[in-house]
Amino acid sequence: MASRENLQLIEGEDYYWESGLMVFTARFHLRRGYCCKNDCRHCPYKNAAATTQADVNDVKAREANDGS
Repeated sequence: MASRENLQLIEGEDYYWESGLMVFTARFHLRRGYCCKNDCRHCPYKNAAATTQADVNDVKAREANDGS
């Protein structure tokens, strides 16, 4: 789980703007590592079967390769 201090957001990958509101992507939620229970549009944790440890590991591996 990424700490708030270490989580640098990338527009277009972690969030986008819609009608003046910031919308977080599934990538952001996976990087954060938990559900905030706010019924986010792209929350991968809504359906526990859809989010596996492999999904989390994939995001972390891509970040490590990108130097993020």
